[in-house]
Amino acid sequence: MNTLVGIVSDTHEDVRMIIKAVKLFKERSPSLVIHCGDIISPPVLERFAGLPLKLVFGNNDGERSGLKKKCSELSFSEIDDTLVFEHAGKTFFINHGTSARVIDEAVASQKYDYVLHGHTHIPRDEIVGRTKIINPGALFSADSYTIAFLEPETGSVEFVEIPE
Repeated sequence: MNTLVGIVSDTHEDVRMIIKAVKLFKERSPSLVIHCGDIISPPVLERFAGLPLKLVFGNNDGERSGLKKKCSELSFSEIDDTLVFEHAGKTFFINHGTSARVIDEAVASQKYDYVLHGHTHIPRDEIVGRTKIINPGALFSADSYTIAFLEPETGSVEFVEIPE
């Protein structure tokens, strides 16, 4: 069974980079794609159509009602500040990471197998206790533009650089 998870964050309406990332997601066919926030505007979500997408709000996502409506139209998961769910027998906590305290508390609780966040635009793959913390990096305003793929059963994380 395919349990691969694609992870993206901080796309900031950069349609050119989003198209490249979505093409890679579609080539690899993950069972789930997670967007860790900073989408910006509802029309951008149409670029993710056809992907099994779960997403959270980022600090730059001002059009919340429009994003909620577009998620519903595209049959994505409901968008919120934080998502907690189970996938492939593992527990996930997703939050943009605007407040480092929220991420730190989720990690400190040791209730989750995976804590995913964005916001810093810096890739992160770190283990604290039983929890793996992942930031896929960003597709906007970063030293290099990256997404990540996670194999939840093994904890293996692959960062993939998206060329400009």
